[in-house]
Amino acid sequence: MRRIKMAFGKEGLWVTLPDGLDATIIEPRYIPGIVDEAQAIRNAIRHPINSLPLHELVRPKDRAAIVFSDITRPMPNDRVLPILLDELEKAGVLSTNITLINGLATHRRQTSDELDQMLGKAITEKYRILQHDAWDQSNLVPVTSNNCGRMVKVNRLYLEADIRILTGFIEPHFFAGFSGGPKAVLPGIADAEAVLDNHNAQNISSPNATWGITTGNPIWEEMYKVAASTQPTFLLNVTLNREKQITGVFAGNLNEAHKEGISFVRQHAMQPVPHAFDLVITSNSGYPLDLNLYQAVKGMSCAAQIVKPGGDIIIAADCWDGLPSHGKYAELLTMANSPEGLLDRILTPGFRSFDQWQVQIQAQIQLKANVHVYSKGLTPEQITNARLLPCISIEDTLARLIEQKPSLSVAILPEGPQTIPYFQSMEQS
Repeated sequence: MRRIKMAFGKEGLWVTLPDGLDATIIEPRYIPGIVDEAQAIRNAIRHPINSLPLHELVRPKDRAAIVFSDITRPMPNDRVLPILLDELEKAGVLSTNITLINGLATHRRQTSDELDQMLGKAITEKYRILQHDAWDQSNLVPVTSNNCGRMVKVNRLYLEADIRILTGFIEPHFFAGFSGGPKAVLPGIADAEAVLDNHNAQNISSPNATWGITTGNPIWEEMYKVAASTQPTFLLNVTLNREKQITGVFAGNLNEAHKEGISFVRQHAMQPVPHAFDLVITSNSGYPLDLNLYQAVKGMSCAAQIVKPGGDIIIAADCWDGLPSHGKYAELLTMANSPEGLLDRILTPGFRSFDQWQVQIQAQIQLKANVHVYSKGLTPEQITNARLLPCISIEDTLARLIEQKPSLSVAILPEGPQTIPYFQSMEQS
């Protein structure tokens, strides 16, 4: 029997495949981690893309604001930020003039322990940490109008800083094309209404709002417009492999550095497949991305790219954070008893709610395929209430599906949404 290790939680999950099953394994082209990560980060900061080196952009009395990714992203803040902060202080910026802003968008605040784990106590005990509040109007400043004609507001402290630095992690994204770059501003430190506008039903329905596409993607293009309007001083993004080792560092100009990072990710994440499959087994990339079912929609979406209409998806996601209990996702799932009903409600003119985008995408996936969820953090009842199918054992579910269709064609995405599968006949965008 063949065993496949899926990215799942912190430890991974081994799945045993039955004898004779000719499963197609689809995963990113492996890139080894950089041997000296610290030096690579320092070199990128000192020799940036289409930008002066950071030390030439700052003055000793400057106030600096650094936006960092929240707990839902595998960004190695504890390995990247110390180098960035050291470079700022070597340029004369006082630690008391540096603020780190947690780009939460509309996600929940992190606990003190979580911040310590994400950043390291050496940072949390020395620097001011601000958790962005997308609803706090007193700390939001208008910057530019969006496609809905509404003024987008952004974190006041970030805008008032002399030096504005965006950090992040570049990976494939299911409706923004790629993460990193402008996402640090919108949705990261934008106001709640701007997030709702950007993630609205019309944008989510766009065929260009999908994996690997930025040009012509209404969601990404608005993100970039808003981020550029804030005139960020410097971008520092990284890429990772499955061991969460840094494989590339992209620093400098927002547009140019992010483009180079996207090009790098595209080369190893885009994986061609010859045809659609009856069953796609996927993960949600393991910890921290598989923290809850809301985030696991990304893994479902990745699998949906190559599953046959009427086929099946099995997703393995730890979900230690539950559905979750915070946000509107769980509540919205109770609006109707079917994917069709959920879409009807969301697409009703005037409907507007946080997290509707995740429910919309989930419903779209369910109209195409049956979705089975294997999770240690959710009960079968919770999965059923989320309009999905509980999977107690991946092996048992697989065996049942093979029994129903002995000629079942199977694809496996061990790293989930770190891979962008596409049909060989399709032109890459």
